[in-house]
Amino acid sequence: MRILNLVPVGRVDRAQLTVLAGGLASHLGVACSIHPDGFDPGFAYNPLRGQYHSTEILKGLVRDTPAESWRVLGVTEHDLYIPILTFVFGEAQLEARGALVSLHRLRQEFYGLPADPQLLAQRLLKESIHELGHTLGLRHCADYLCAMSPSHAVERIDIKLAEFCPACVGAMAVL
Repeated sequence: MRILNLVPVGRVDRAQLTVLAGGLASHLGVACSIHPDGFDPGFAYNPLRGQYHSTEILKGLVRDTPAESWRVLGVTEHDLYIPILTFVFGEAQLEARGALVSLHRLRQEFYGLPADPQLLAQRLLKESIHELGHTLGLRHCADYLCAMSPSHAVERIDIKLAEFCPACVGAMAVL
């Protein structure tokens, strides 16, 4: 059985992880296990940017994940970056085991709007599926409804679906 390990990176609301686990199990057909302990990302904090370097967190997550795990998905409240971008919603290892997503910029509150827990859950699911798609070897897709469509702004996340288009499903079948 394929087991996807969900790991809280820093403090993350357990209820959000539980909802995410249900959505991922349903959409991807995998069993989800929520890691009981969090992963401390303090080593990846950049005080000049006030953000966390996602690549460094991802390396640590993968290193600390049991070999029998199918995939590991870190979920964090922290704002993430890679050096060449202002921010990232998440990051993944292409055709490997690790992915990471951030709730920080998925929240309506970040944009000065009232909280919307249902919208947050949808965005988190879509971005998680997107990043896990990269671990399955998928690259960005031109179909704006596909989960693998790139998301440079939160509005793009809202447009896409929490599923892969037929072309991406076909590409996964050959992996």
